[in-house]
Amino acid sequence: MDSNKIILSTSNLSIGYQSKKGKNYIAKNLNLTFQEGKLISLIGGNGIGKSTLLRTLTGIQKPLDGMVTLNDIDISAYQSIDLAQNLSLVLTEKLPSSNLTVFELIALGRQPYTNWIGKLSEIDLDKINEAISLTHTEHLIDKKIHEISDGQLQIVLIARALAQDTALIILDEPTTHLDLHHKVSVFKLLKKLSQETNKSILFSTHDIDLAIQVSDEMIVMTEDSVKQDQPCNLIKKGVFNTLFKDSSITFDDQKGKFVISN
Repeated sequence: MDSNKIILSTSNLSIGYQSKKGKNYIAKNLNLTFQEGKLISLIGGNGIGKSTLLRTLTGIQKPLDGMVTLNDIDISAYQSIDLAQNLSLVLTEKLPSSNLTVFELIALGRQPYTNWIGKLSEIDLDKINEAISLTHTEHLIDKKIHEISDGQLQIVLIARALAQDTALIILDEPTTHLDLHHKVSVFKLLKKLSQETNKSILFSTHDIDLAIQVSDEMIVMTEDSVKQDQPCNLIKKGVFNTLFKDSSITFDDQKGKFVISN
């Protein structure tokens, strides 16, 4: 039995949208667990509902049925400041034009803890410097954020989430727009952080082959089901073969990756 503490869990969760005609379900009866020290990836085809699931897990969107529990408390019971001290979210959208330095951007992770004038305490500075050290971004801290590459910015945003010092970090497609080298760098960093900081880290991605290699567990969303398990078990169960309704894309169980046939 895995003894890692469960940070977030869902109980008979159903996700989707409420309309005048009633409830529009995307997925029903999800019982998922997110444990400390685990790197968990969320995969599925375009439009399958990954973003809806992430919004529901983070309390942005209300469940249609069931419950999301964060540290044994219903996520809907959290005030926004308390939620920000327990869960950090990294989005892929472009940052607005700004003169902020990288250090200042990472320091924004301490906003849930600073007083109303935003003065950084010694504890805040320790957390910021620890985040910089863990992500090896020391050489970037004096640069303006518009002076760094997309790959570097993604690492800096992860550093900001680390400075926020939450037990759970959720990232929405952190490797979008990155080349292979930077994708691998981000995935390796997330793996290292889950192991070294014992945080629970969940990320959605379209880079399925890479996710299979680095994830402790995966959540696979299809039209028919949502399954969570270790990659090796999902391969054995043939789950990846159901991901795409396209006969030219098949999953090679031996190689552990997708192949394209003519």
